[in-house]
Amino acid sequence: MLSSIVDYSFLVYSIPDTYEFVTHSTLILWEIDAKRAILKGQVFFAGNIRLRVLEAVNLRKGVIEEYGYEIYRETDKLYWYDSWSHPDDPVLAATDPHHKHVYPNIKHNRIPAPGLSFTKPNLPFLIEEIEELLRKDKQS
Repeated sequence: MLSSIVDYSFLVYSIPDTYEFVTHSTLILWEIDAKRAILKGQVFFAGNIRLRVLEAVNLRKGVIEEYGYEIYRETDKLYWYDSWSHPDDPVLAATDPHHKHVYPNIKHNRIPAPGLSFTKPNLPFLIEEIEELLRKDKQS
């Protein structure tokens, strides 16, 4: 899927019609050249939650080369994921470089992120994680 701009575009642009709590999306996927693309924008959810997305995709290799995903409720950052490696942190070794920044001390408190990958789209995992959070909120 990551090696085809058409297939990845279909996934990206069908998000509002695919997920229960997504209200709309401003995601844009554009080709830089025949082998590279950028995905940038936000996915908006019920409950004033939004997912900010930035990906650099190598279409020739079919991989995400870099990413950053930030999740907000209104203006409060709830958590974020990035692909910056922390080889000196043994807690993150199992999923290095994939990790999640969480409270308390969100900048320095990192946990492994086994759901993220460079070789498959991360958006379904991220959206499902947010939708699970919203389901829990709804039950409360």
